[in-house]
Amino acid sequence: MAVAEVPPDPAAPPKVTAATIFLKFLVIGSVSFGGGIVAYLRTMLVDQTKWYTEDEFLTALELSQTLPGTNSVNMSVIVGDKFAGWPGAAAGFLGLCLPGAILAYVLAVGSESGRHNPIAHAALDGVTACAVGILTAITLKTGKKQFMSFPDVLLLGVTFVMMSFLKFKLFFIIAVMGAIAIYVHRPRSKTA
Repeated sequence: MAVAEVPPDPAAPPKVTAATIFLKFLVIGSVSFGGGIVAYLRTMLVDQTKWYTEDEFLTALELSQTLPGTNSVNMSVIVGDKFAGWPGAAAGFLGLCLPGAILAYVLAVGSESGRHNPIAHAALDGVTACAVGILTAITLKTGKKQFMSFPDVLLLGVTFVMMSFLKFKLFFIIAVMGAIAIYVHRPRSKTA
């Protein structure tokens, strides 16, 4: 009698080892700089590995932003834990942080000789511009649903003006605009 094969559960997360998580986050930690890291995370998790859907990625990103610490490190721990438990969380954390830690050490050792070097300053200016461009691109890509909604565009515009031109404190902006956003997007009963 032949044993019937059980088809894989499409809702089950793929089997991912801690070593794979370490290598994926090592690459991200090696090639990303500044705010552009979210773009690399999205590309790796949604486009390349397909470990997350777009909505799952945004949910994980939102969670990582509410936790203390940097968003990218929180994401590495969340992703690692989801697929390989605590060894995966540790692997994601180490993979993401190791390249930056090594680079920071090397730069600290060589900083005295390069402090007044105009080429070093120009290189950092270029990297900063690239990080801003990458972050803008990923914002437009992941937020396209919000850019089609007038209330969301209005919230975005008011937040931008409060932060960039009126120079309100970040805590105040988050408290006020967060409360307004929660009110605008509150769940509504279908009978109303």
